[in-house]
Amino acid sequence: MMALAGWILAGLVVPSFAQTDAAAPEMTWTGVLDEEAFKALHELREDSAPEPRGTTIDLAGGHAYLSVPDGEGPFPGIVIIHEWWGLNDHIRHWADRLAADGYAAIAVDLYEGRIAAIPDDANAFMLTVGEDRAMEVLGAAFDFLASDERVKAPRRGCVGWCFGGGWSLRFAIAEPDLDAAVIYYGRLIDDPEQLGKIQAEVCGIFGNLDQGIPPEQVSSFEKALAAANVTHEIHRYDANHAFANPSSGRYEQESAEAAWKVVRAFFARNLQTTAE
Repeated sequence: MMALAGWILAGLVVPSFAQTDAAAPEMTWTGVLDEEAFKALHELREDSAPEPRGTTIDLAGGHAYLSVPDGEGPFPGIVIIHEWWGLNDHIRHWADRLAADGYAAIAVDLYEGRIAAIPDDANAFMLTVGEDRAMEVLGAAFDFLASDERVKAPRRGCVGWCFGGGWSLRFAIAEPDLDAAVIYYGRLIDDPEQLGKIQAEVCGIFGNLDQGIPPEQVSSFEKALAAANVTHEIHRYDANHAFANPSSGRYEQESAEAAWKVVRAFFARNLQTTAE
């Protein structure tokens, strides 16, 4: 198992500055980044996102954001998993962008309605995300795309950034009916046995300057995917962590746009052609 930074807690990676008063499972220090270095990887954009065009829906006892293309379906569907700031308007706008490309996009909320504006809050919210609940929400979103009359998705994928990128990979392992998974520099797994459960095609987006998910971890992940016979493509850019996050103040336009071009082509190839 590859670690992003800080402590591994209940299957999630959290930075070293996380504190909790509740009884916690045993934690193991990975020592990849210290507190300040980890914080420096995340900056929140100061500008406002465009006005959302989708709608908020009930999902698994909580809420999600749904954006559907104009016209009548069926539409291919994509589950969007937010970065560590939460389901904010920048993530909603990304769902709208995917809807403009012809996908029904459902952006889940793994923070149960909370949105962070500072790194300490983002970390605290991340700490509350448990494996069972996260998979329940992701599974409900995935099922919604197939069953909802507005969508009736014949093919379905998922995408996530950082925190969400790690969950995108984990959902790909858990869901055999997934067709495509995009992982933007999320926590990685390099165990071929676990990765061998993946039936979807995988697209990985990584930064060569990323100290949280460094190039050697990406190489280990790529080798493990090959060993597990998972169809995949890995793309690397001379950029830092969070370079393509929708909410990121560290957004690097040239690399982000190049990566998005790759992701759009990947989704078009895997989701817009009905399986025979």
